[in-house]
Amino acid sequence: MTEYVKSSPYFFRLIVAAMALTTAVLLVLALLFPAPLQEPANLGIVPNPVKSAWFFLWIQELVSYSAFMIYPIMVGALFFLLLPWFPFSYSPHRARWFPRDQRFLSGVTLMIVLVMIFLTVVASYFRGENWSFVSPF
Repeated sequence: MTEYVKSSPYFFRLIVAAMALTTAVLLVLALLFPAPLQEPANLGIVPNPVKSAWFFLWIQELVSYSAFMIYPIMVGALFFLLLPWFPFSYSPHRARWFPRDQRFLSGVTLMIVLVMIFLTVVASYFRGENWSFVSPF
């Protein structure tokens, strides 16, 4: 057991800090941008456009381009789910943010998150009737 680093307190401090920061950001986002929930469904009066909650808008935006865009989302989710078992993953010697050994993976993950945020903003503010592009100003 000499080749392992103790996870307490070093790694758990990072986990607690990340969890607290994520919770704070999500609470602020939930306060600033409420989910566009409406009254119970009425087939006689269908709003146009019907938008998902803000945390699913990026998926709705992608699927609006093509129904087959759901498959890259599923492949990406499966990739991140199986990431610890891939042969190129390494055993960390200590917990670090953006380690040098995994700069490529960290960069890809950061780019995916930025694309998700961009698509959420486009779907939230730049989509109007019949899901056409509109100016928010």
